[in-house]
Amino acid sequence: MTHVLKATSECDIATVERLAQIIWRHHYEPIIGTNQVEYMLDKFQSSEAILSQIKAGYEYYLIQYKAEAVGYISIKKDDDALFLSKIYVLSDFRGKKIGASAMQFITDRAISLGCKSIRLTVNKYNTNSIAAYHKLGFKTIEALVIDIGNGYIMDDYKMELTF
Repeated sequence: MTHVLKATSECDIATVERLAQIIWRHHYEPIIGTNQVEYMLDKFQSSEAILSQIKAGYEYYLIQYKAEAVGYISIKKDDDALFLSKIYVLSDFRGKKIGASAMQFITDRAISLGCKSIRLTVNKYNTNSIAAYHKLGFKTIEALVIDIGNGYIMDDYKMELTF
């Protein structure tokens, strides 16, 4: 039912951008506010930004459920770790084991690339995601405050799963 497909075409990238617009507004506006969400969507999740990230070595994938694009993943190999930049699923499709399937794909991809761990950053106030990552075996490594420009910061935890 759940399939993960590499996003390669302009249509795929446009689908990622469309999903980001929906997911980020719904999920992050209560945490960081509308203005920062709009800034981050433009800076990190526009089609142009995604293409630039792909050129820099990031891999983007669409998550499909019953042949419908319901989420996306972005990863990048970083030395002996896989950096999980993004994993998002539309809220209407949560609770259907889609995230678990996506995480299995990410773990398999990390192993195939010879990685010893998966690292990610997560907003400190994104408590549901933090709890889910802990349940999967991720450990909180450190707190990070990253200036992303325009007066905004990312107030995150760095987490890691080793294997």
